Amino acid sequence: MTADNEMDIKEAFQRAQKGHNNKAKLVASLNSRYDKLEDKTLFHEEFVHYLKYAMIVYKREPTVENVMEFVARFATSFQSPPKTEEEEDRPEDEEEEEEDDEDDHPFLSFLFNFLLESHAASSHAVRFRVCQLINKLLGSMAENAQIDDDLFDRIHQAMLVRVTDKFPNVRIQAALAMTRLQQPKDPDCPTINAYMLILENDTNAEVRRAVLSCIAMSPCTLPKVLKRTRDIKENVRKLAYQVLAEKVHIKALTIAQRVGLLQQGLHDTSETVREVVCSRLLPAWMLRVEGNVIELLHRLDVENCAQTALDTLKAIFRGTPTEELLQKRVQLDNRKLVPVDSLSCENVLYWRALCEFIKAKGDEGDEMLEQVLPDAATYADYLYGYLKAVPLLSEEQRADFNQLELVMTKEFISQQLIRLIGCLDTNEEGGRKRVLAVLQEMLALPQTPSSLVSLLTEKLLSLVADDHRRIQTVAEIISDVREPIMEASQTLDKNMSRRQQVQLAEVKVSILEAKQTLEDCIAAQDFSRAAELKDSITGFENRRNQILQEIAESSQPADKEIRAEKNDPETLLRCLIMCAELLKQMSIKTRIGPTTSALMSSLVLPSIANAHPAVRNMAVVCLGTCTLHSKELAKTHMVLLLQIAQLDEVKIRISALRAIIDLLLLFGFQLLSETAATQTAPQSQSPDRQEEDAPATEEKGDAPEDTAQSILVMLSELLDSEVSDLRTETAEGLAKLMYTGRISSAKMLSRLVLLWYNPVTEDDTRLRHCLGVFFQLYARESRAHQEVVEEGFLPTVRTLMNAPATSPLAEVDINNVVELLVELTRPSALIKPSTNTEEVCVHDYLAVRMCGEMLKDPTAPEVRLYAKTLSSLELSRDETVRKDLQTLLQQLVQVVKDRVCLRALEKMVYQLVDSREQAELLSASALQPLDVNADEAATDDPSKSAKRAKRGQRKASAAKGGRKPSRRAESSEESDGENVPESVPVVRPSRRAKTAALEKTKLDLNTLINQEANVS
Repeated sequence: MTADNEMDIKEAFQRAQKGHNNKAKLVASLNSRYDKLEDKTLFHEEFVHYLKYAMIVYKREPTVENVMEFVARFATSFQSPPKTEEEEDRPEDEEEEEEDDEDDHPFLSFLFNFLLESHAASSHAVRFRVCQLINKLLGSMAENAQIDDDLFDRIHQAMLVRVTDKFPNVRIQAALAMTRLQQPKDPDCPTINAYMLILENDTNAEVRRAVLSCIAMSPCTLPKVLKRTRDIKENVRKLAYQVLAEKVHIKALTIAQRVGLLQQGLHDTSETVREVVCSRLLPAWMLRVEGNVIELLHRLDVENCAQTALDTLKAIFRGTPTEELLQKRVQLDNRKLVPVDSLSCENVLYWRALCEFIKAKGDEGDEMLEQVLPDAATYADYLYGYLKAVPLLSEEQRADFNQLELVMTKEFISQQLIRLIGCLDTNEEGGRKRVLAVLQEMLALPQTPSSLVSLLTEKLLSLVADDHRRIQTVAEIISDVREPIMEASQTLDKNMSRRQQVQLAEVKVSILEAKQTLEDCIAAQDFSRAAELKDSITGFENRRNQILQEIAESSQPADKEIRAEKNDPETLLRCLIMCAELLKQMSIKTRIGPTTSALMSSLVLPSIANAHPAVRNMAVVCLGTCTLHSKELAKTHMVLLLQIAQLDEVKIRISALRAIIDLLLLFGFQLLSETAATQTAPQSQSPDRQEEDAPATEEKGDAPEDTAQSILVMLSELLDSEVSDLRTETAEGLAKLMYTGRISSAKMLSRLVLLWYNPVTEDDTRLRHCLGVFFQLYARESRAHQEVVEEGFLPTVRTLMNAPATSPLAEVDINNVVELLVELTRPSALIKPSTNTEEVCVHDYLAVRMCGEMLKDPTAPEVRLYAKTLSSLELSRDETVRKDLQTLLQQLVQVVKDRVCLRALEKMVYQLVDSREQAELLSASALQPLDVNADEAATDDPSKSAKRAKRGQRKASAAKGGRKPSRRAESSEESDGENVPESVPVVRPSRRAKTAALEKTKLDLNTLINQEANVS
């Protein structure tokens, strides 16, 4: 150092490595030296010379990071500080002259040129440091800093190349370096396009996170950021929500986007993501609406997304103090009710959510609940008054959209008010009776909308504990709805009265004439004639009395009560909805009694033949639910359900299919058997035993087995249905039957795997999700399930290999399918893996099957696939199995001609020969994974060590075999891109030990610099 305020470059670099040094003083001292130099070329070259020592280090060493920070601060220190308001008012001519002087500082231009010349270096460390330094340089510049257009273009082009680099850390720094090069208003901005391409396609999560952190928001980039909220990595999803909270106004999102964000975020599988939504996104939105929760609900369209709105409100309530909740409650009157005129979709939902949230607190919330909800009787009268005011529209009125929208809004409000019944205190007898009476009366009223019937019935049944009383109550309501009491009055008809008087006069005259003739016959002693006249007189008198009675009834009109049965679709649908809700709420142990049987015979079964589809569908739902309570009833109506599942409309077929699946899950395929042996078969046997019995039952030719086979054939055909809903329901039902052990079929599992991979089902999210969860749970449940998967391995591969070019299955990646099946059959994937390592595992059988398949036709195209798959299997250490497998492999080596296959097979043979040595190493240290032991033995034979390390990585990997550990290593920000074996679980050292170890491993650039100085 020539003076106190000056130092040479070498010393500056040495001091910059220390984190505790004040870099501002170092920069000022080196600046002072630089300013005194006339020829700055030597300074530039020497500075870059020392910088290169840091640029060849890839690892994020603290000393190197300090040097990078120092270089960036020194290079940008030559720029003038940001202008003040007074300087901005200066004349333009003076500003242009200053800009010409400041734009191209010699040192900054030299450094940029050096970095841009080095960005394509072969060393990934140099490329990483180049991008990092450019990022720091651009980031350290003032907000109003300007650079030359040519330099801008050169930096832009270089970083666009580097964002496609092989190493993730280089791509990260290149993406960060382009932050200030974005032009969001330009629809063709190359940086924005590169960012969007990275978000869509980059396989490394850290790179996607880096782009998310720096991408500018615009209508073009917003959909890409929204898509990252569904990223596979939780850190990316978390950052995406943070970016949306900080950079995107709620008005910039559509209602569907807002609802989608809340729905996914509040139900995310990661707790940290859910926490970010609650602590960052929701408060940001609340700030945009000035803390008005009702306004926020208005922006979510609560009528169509009520559950999402409820979840949002509960998340807000959890972060709000109790006292503030009561202060911000909806505007209630002195009866603790929202005035009917003020009821809206938003405030009634807020009222319901608040009451449910307080109710969930238990005893602690009882006192608070009394402040926001009245007693049961008062609320019952309030509910009754509102429900009676809901109009029932005719068909003509439904054509008017405004009237229809108004009624739908009223029905939504009614639904929320009905759900509030669950928060009422119904322990008091009088209040509970009043609520029950209101619910019963509303169910019996014909003007009650059908959309409210199910909810009203549910709340009614929740207040009645006993199942028999429930049945009686609902049956009485159904009777009143189906056969209402009608008052029939007879009005007086003057013409009818006059006609009756004439008839009475005629009869009286006939009686008088007959009596006169009778007297004459008696006097003439004509007794036979007299007897005839006497009979006719009796008939006339009876007729006279009848007419008199009719006249009396007509002269005194009285109202009559009569019951008339209604069979219109609306009435039948209401009754069936109540019946279905009753059967759903009943305990499964409750048997079918006389009342339920009467409902079945008089209501449910006749409705199955109804012409109206909605009535038929609800009747099928009732029938399916009812058969769950009675095995005899299930046997009787199973054939009917099977016919409906194949012949009716799609929605009704789905309901019948669900009923069939439920019956098979509850009673098993024994339900279809009529023989004594099958009826007495034990139903408490284990799933494994049932799986063993299932194939045996398929081989017999008896009628019950034929019926079971026909059901499986029907389900298999439905998997090929063009109707996605029917296909999805069938796949879900088969997955349930297989998981519970009701059926065990490798062919059916193969069909499900092919359906999961079929491009036709790509848009069927529910099907893909259901089968994805099923495969993992099913295979991990037991070894017997893994054997089913192993049995379906070859049929699945054959189907894909033989798929014609026109088939969608031709597009499926067979390697991916094979990888899935291998992972599902891993012994280590079992929930309770076997402790006996010598036991023959499923992969042993799979290896033998693949070897046998290759020996059949060594020239087949799938031989290469099988040979590659063999190396990813977890084979047991049973010597007999290994010898047999070794023999098969040696035979294959002699007949297979393909070089790639031969290398894979020879490698496999080598591993089997070397298995004894591995077993000895494992027995010496059973707690260590294979790759660690291989590393310890690396000095003897590096090639063997590498192979054993890979084997150990596959053993330790839970999801993917082979190369996956190396990909995980590359994805780490600290990774150098090479295969890094997984760490060994050891006892955690103390803090002092860790500090000492860290000091030993710290990199010191001074050694390298001094060595270079000595050599020179």
